[in-house]
Amino acid sequence: MRIIAATKNKGKIREIADILGELGIEVVSQADAGIDVEVYETGTTFLENARIKAQAVSLLCDEAVLADDSGLCVNSLGGAPGIFSARYSGENATDKENTSKLLNELSGIQDRDAYFETAIVLIFPDGRELTANGRVTGRITFEPHGNGGFGYDPVFYCTELGKTFGEATDEEKNNVSHRARALKKLFELLKQQ
Repeated sequence: MRIIAATKNKGKIREIADILGELGIEVVSQADAGIDVEVYETGTTFLENARIKAQAVSLLCDEAVLADDSGLCVNSLGGAPGIFSARYSGENATDKENTSKLLNELSGIQDRDAYFETAIVLIFPDGRELTANGRVTGRITFEPHGNGGFGYDPVFYCTELGKTFGEATDEEKNNVSHRARALKKLFELLKQQ
């Protein structure tokens, strides 16, 4: 089975392809499929934003389209940055700018419990839709550790791994990450189709 990943984020594409590739599913980026569309995330939840992205790309092709929306939610910040994780410091913010803002917001705060959450929507050419979600808990470190991953990975200490996602190998991260958990749930749903 071939799925088009409705994202321009190379880190997400790599993770999705790695995880679903192990399950025998070919993943192609929307760019590799020749689809160039700018999608505005106007939803109020991860699921709504994932659906918006999947629908926008599925209108331009006749293949299965997968979109996810993910974010970091920090308890002491009322769930922020949440659905605004990618643009926490502004519309074209870099990972470093977003991470710096997060660490500044948490300055002096001891409760650094946080979780990553992912919602995934898969839309088939006939309009059928499957959804799945995943979550991994941890805490925000006081400074970045490791050079791996992307986004907030260097400051997200994963309790299960005993290290930040930035220090984890791709394989370690893909075993416990929010995206991996959602994709594995999706795969189970696909097997029932």
